[in-house]
Amino acid sequence: MPTAALVSLATAVPPYEYLQKDVLAAAWEVFGPRFPEFETLSSIFSNTGIVKRYGVKPFNWYLERQGWPERTEAFLEGAEALFVDVAQKALANAQLGGGDIDTVVTVCSTGIATPSLDARVARVMGFRSDVTRVPVFGLGCAGGVSGLSIASRLAQARPGANVLLVAIELCSLALRLDELTKANIVAVSLFGDGAAAIILRAGDGGATRIESSGEHLWPDTLGIMGWNVDPEGFGVIFRRTIPNFVTAHLNPAVVQILARMQLSMADIGRFICHPGGARVVTALETALALHQGTLDHERQVLADYGNMSAPTVLFVLERVRAKGLPARSLLTALGPGFTASCVTLRHAA
Repeated sequence: MPTAALVSLATAVPPYEYLQKDVLAAAWEVFGPRFPEFETLSSIFSNTGIVKRYGVKPFNWYLERQGWPERTEAFLEGAEALFVDVAQKALANAQLGGGDIDTVVTVCSTGIATPSLDARVARVMGFRSDVTRVPVFGLGCAGGVSGLSIASRLAQARPGANVLLVAIELCSLALRLDELTKANIVAVSLFGDGAAAIILRAGDGGATRIESSGEHLWPDTLGIMGWNVDPEGFGVIFRRTIPNFVTAHLNPAVVQILARMQLSMADIGRFICHPGGARVVTALETALALHQGTLDHERQVLADYGNMSAPTVLFVLERVRAKGLPARSLLTALGPGFTASCVTLRHAA
């Protein structure tokens, strides 16, 4: 059976840019008077490595109290616009139109839409009435890699079909004024909005092919990362030990995943990782036995966009691809579950 090949890749961010220094100043005004620990926690903002981020709403919108209706309205409006933007870029890069797409895989964990986003934008995108829609929710930061795995298998099952993957997250809509917790302060310091789109096709060659994929779910780790849901909206669950967990547990998990692919760490020319945060990137380099500083594109994406959850690793892939992929690379991301998701790419120069 022919493997799926990467036909095109595009990324996009919403229109509003926030400098990290301005976010910190606003956080001081909002949290400083009410949260005695904020003075200590404020150092997180300068330690993230983030210079700027993007969001779907003007800066002052986030300084007003918002509930489920307001957040959902902002999600639907912002996500639909961003979906169309990034998907049209991917189609243009592939010299295709919306009517050429046979399957749409939409990965998103930062808002709820029923009908799903792909249905809401179908008319604008020009999708056919028989297009297959696969909305995927709940994968969090691992969604970009797991979504690529799902999309590649769907493409492989129907050689010649065009499969569109859209990973889109509006993390900024989960930032909360009411939660005086370290987890929320970390979220305020870290998250931004963005989207990535990939078109895959099997059966007609392609320089970059999706070779294999695998996941590792650690038992009894539900409390490491995820959402709380209440009348205000999503509230972030973040355990402060994530970098330590990565250092201690990621390597054997990746080794096992690669072994199931009949590969070893030595077969990987470049690790392409989701940069969850500056400390996580350092932990990834330690866990994967890389020299400190190796994950340079990861750090630059984090600086330029913050943590956008699922699409972030695809922003990194875009930069690595522009510089030149090695013969084999491994995409990896960590997400709620707690889960490691991996995809190997084979590239012919």
